[in-house]
Amino acid sequence: MKKNFDAEENYRDTKKITGYVPKNKAVPKTYSDLGFKSGLEIHQQLKTAKKLFCRCPAGIYHDSDDFNAEVIRHMRPTLSELGEYDGTALMEFKTKKNITYRINNKTACTYEIDDTPPFPLNQEALDIAIEIALILETNIVGELHITRKQYLDGSIPTGFQRTAIVGIEGEIPLTNKKIRIIQLGIEEESCREVSDIGHERIYTTDRLGIPLIEAVTYPDMLTPDEAAEAGHYLRFLTRSTGKVRTGIGAAREDVNVSIDGGTRVEIKGVAHIAWIPLLTHIEAFRQKALLEIKKILVQRFPDPSKWKMSHKTLPASLRPEVPGLNNNNNRKEKNLWKAVNLPGFKGILSFFTQPGKSFANEISDRLKVIACIEKPNLIHSEPWDKQPGTDASLSREERNLSGFLNGFRFDFAPLRELLKNGENDAQLIIRGPKADIKTALETIAERCLLAFADVPVPNETRKSFPDGSTIFERVLPGPNRMYPDTDSPPISIAEDRIQAIRQKLPQQVFLSMKQMKEWKIPADAFAYILSRNLYPLIEKIVRDFNQPAVFVGTLVGHRLKYIEGQIEPSAPFDYRRIYELFAFIIKKELKRDILKKMLPEVYRHPNKDFDTVLTGIDFKPAAEEKILDNIPVLMDKFFEISRLKEKPASIRWVMGHLRPIALGNMALKELHGKVAAAAGGDND
Repeated sequence: MKKNFDAEENYRDTKKITGYVPKNKAVPKTYSDLGFKSGLEIHQQLKTAKKLFCRCPAGIYHDSDDFNAEVIRHMRPTLSELGEYDGTALMEFKTKKNITYRINNKTACTYEIDDTPPFPLNQEALDIAIEIALILETNIVGELHITRKQYLDGSIPTGFQRTAIVGIEGEIPLTNKKIRIIQLGIEEESCREVSDIGHERIYTTDRLGIPLIEAVTYPDMLTPDEAAEAGHYLRFLTRSTGKVRTGIGAAREDVNVSIDGGTRVEIKGVAHIAWIPLLTHIEAFRQKALLEIKKILVQRFPDPSKWKMSHKTLPASLRPEVPGLNNNNNRKEKNLWKAVNLPGFKGILSFFTQPGKSFANEISDRLKVIACIEKPNLIHSEPWDKQPGTDASLSREERNLSGFLNGFRFDFAPLRELLKNGENDAQLIIRGPKADIKTALETIAERCLLAFADVPVPNETRKSFPDGSTIFERVLPGPNRMYPDTDSPPISIAEDRIQAIRQKLPQQVFLSMKQMKEWKIPADAFAYILSRNLYPLIEKIVRDFNQPAVFVGTLVGHRLKYIEGQIEPSAPFDYRRIYELFAFIIKKELKRDILKKMLPEVYRHPNKDFDTVLTGIDFKPAAEEKILDNIPVLMDKFFEISRLKEKPASIRWVMGHLRPIALGNMALKELHGKVAAAAGGDND
């Protein structure tokens, strides 16, 4: 590193060392050079009346303050089937969290709080899971074995999730390749988190136990855009059944990312597929940055076993006055101040890891999660002053991202003397309750030692944000958290049950997309149509009423999409009303152009009868002959009053006068032809 160390300059230099490029400038070779791989875990709630292992209603939510009782629990790890502890469970145990569950009697029972054994598995949910497994072309298991998967974060009061594999080894098609499916499982949904501050975590149990399927792919996606395409396809596929829940939180993606030399990192709970390209792009370069950091560290410490962090209690005379530093910690204990020396870490704390973040954030994130010391939880010897949007040399991505460490300036010289630091050392200052400080020091040392590891990218799950950044959430679970559920017997899945479900499978998504292309429905309408499972509706209208598919597809995929974004309906809108609307105009012998004007009013008032809608839009029946009789008169009037003697202008003017009268009474395309002929030519 430079003799006169500058953290801001170091951050920019290390970003270049990492080879980071903004997402919009990346090309396929960018990712092949990194050895990028990605896989998905898609979680989708099923639309059932009851929960998976009890008879409480599913899909009913209430405000987090609307509860009848609270239960407080402390989670402890248990041995797996192999007699081993899971690393995630041990990490969660170290946090010493108080877990509070807010229970509403309408949506939970004694099963939810682990006071009653599970009811028999919901067979409606199992049928839906088998259906989706068949669409994924997986092999259905002959016998369903329910297992327990440990979750010590408190998201499930039992400390484990009941889950079972339904199908294995399937595939889905993308534009240029096929993606292999490892398995599809059925499991119970977890609680909704209300808050997580310090050692207190609060959940509400209304969502708990809703049936959920999890589809897991192989790491076959070799670019971020392929990962997003696979996510969209799986979303369309599950929705094609019409038996899954939609809306915020009903579907979530966990995205696994690795590069050459790195390891699998799971970006947890991605709420929107549109986030996937940037999230995976940034994660790939974060892993590349960690590999570069290791190169520097092993040069300074060829034998990592000799690396040892040191720390001392910070004298009152050296304590900085940092506004808000750990003041939001809930524990009413006397705070300790600690100064920490990190041998050989000079230039590492300000080393680029993500746009707007450096290695110091890796430490800070773990202090928040494991030691439960809320942010801001440290200051360090390599801060920078630049804030997002103030440095023209930063990419637009970086300027838009939040997360720069506070540019707090503190004279570390006396601290270095206290710690007897070396030339290449870096320093931290932390503050917190005694019990938390002990865990914090262990956490700092552990994260620094991981930077020396053979694979310096820790196996972990990370929380995602809309700007593409991620933060540490927990250690990545391993196989040691699984063990059999002794309360649930195996369930035989008969072949005749599978075949009965197979006979009623919806059309494969790729075939629906192919048909829409042949119908010449605009491609930008596909996502809206498939995400709302409206392809069967379009197909039924085309077939039953002999309507042009391109008109129906555009009416639904463009017009309805626009209306949905602009109008708040007075009651939930049922898409079947569109079919009824077509039936109505055909019975009334109205021309289909009238639908474009009727649809906004029908959407706004879904329960209003269609005759009333016609009255509301001022429709009046008129014979074609009378409409056409107006053309010569209007054409003469145009040339009489207008300075523009051009035929195109005359056609537009006449059509403008006749369209309100003709709408529904005469095809507008036919009327345009008549007006153009009267003007003396076929002009657009």
